[in-house]
Amino acid sequence: MLIFTRVRKSPFWHLSIEQGAWRATIYNRIYHPFGYVRPEDGGAMVEYRALKENVTLWNVAVERQIRVKGPDAEAFVDYVITRDATKIPAMKARYVILCNSKGGVLNDPILLRLSQDEFWFSLADSDIGIYLQGVNHDKSFDVEIDELDICPLQVQGPKSLALMQDLVGDQVSLSEMPYYGLAEANIAGCECVISQTGFSGEAGFEIYPRDSTLHAEALWYTILKAGEAHNLMVTAPPHCRRIQAGILSWGQDMDDQHNPFQCNLGYQVSLSGKGEWNKAGDYIGKRALEQMRTQLRAGERPYKLQLVGLVMGGKPIEDFAPDFWPLATGEDQSPCGFITSPWYHPDIGRNIAMGYVPFDGTLNQRGFPIGTYGKQFKAYLPDEYAEYPGRPVDAEVVPMPFTKSYFDSARERFAT
Repeated sequence: MLIFTRVRKSPFWHLSIEQGAWRATIYNRIYHPFGYVRPEDGGAMVEYRALKENVTLWNVAVERQIRVKGPDAEAFVDYVITRDATKIPAMKARYVILCNSKGGVLNDPILLRLSQDEFWFSLADSDIGIYLQGVNHDKSFDVEIDELDICPLQVQGPKSLALMQDLVGDQVSLSEMPYYGLAEANIAGCECVISQTGFSGEAGFEIYPRDSTLHAEALWYTILKAGEAHNLMVTAPPHCRRIQAGILSWGQDMDDQHNPFQCNLGYQVSLSGKGEWNKAGDYIGKRALEQMRTQLRAGERPYKLQLVGLVMGGKPIEDFAPDFWPLATGEDQSPCGFITSPWYHPDIGRNIAMGYVPFDGTLNQRGFPIGTYGKQFKAYLPDEYAEYPGRPVDAEVVPMPFTKSYFDSARERFAT
């Protein structure tokens, strides 16, 4: 990839290069290291095993931190997200989504609430900072919206707690921190916010260093030194594991052309009436989303495609897909859907994927749309992964997340 001045480098960029990052992508208009182990040395699956067995450090400085602060911070945040911001306590985080007026998903950040009047949006890959400033262009809400010099790192894997305890000592009782809990701590002279969150489905923490540009090197080297005792490895975020966990990636598994219901995020939508997800105030996208929910409950299909989990044949997919691969039904080779996130699942010995298939109106017990488990499709993979060049492989709709217990119960069926 061409590296030049038009795209931002994070304060951890040169440190990632020092650790052997050999490829990168662009995320939130920032260079994002996306591979440390070269293919000839085992590639991304070596990084995956480090996450599963030990502990990994990720440079995720591309997660921009957009602060909303002021007397109307809660009201403003409540207006732009689909769930109830008033129910988020101080020093807690939540996974949230923002929709446009048509109900399309604009972003799915982690929202951190630092205090009554201060929120941070830890962004997925879209220009939500500029969007939020545009929403409040007329200063209807008494808030300031700006980007902070806070570039996160993630510490993920089964040894993450032990490493983090070495880093923060008695400052915070991390073992008692709830999931999505927040805490303040000092690491290597840098004031940090710590959350028990991550993009892996494994145990893990995220470190949000204040004044990152000033403290990046000291913080990075301190973590590396402490990690020696825990077999720490610097890696890219292993997407193999997040796919197993059913964690969506904005821009890959959804974008503003998809509504929350069709990408399994209907539980995030607050609707009028009683219930856990109701909130009294208006929010962007509410009318469109309420109409979709009404149509779904009436047995109608307000959209064509539904995101599902798939298990499929083919040779092991052990790197990122360069394109969206077609899905078809039976002998009909006309595409009816597409694969968004494929990877090989080592624990079950099969390829798994997320993808969009025709929505057949199936709802779960909570009234949210799902795919029909067991439904069969044909997946057209590139020749390097196809069992026979030019021929599709079988793909079957299965529940997400891709839990090992489910596949253990079905292993004999898959084997045949």
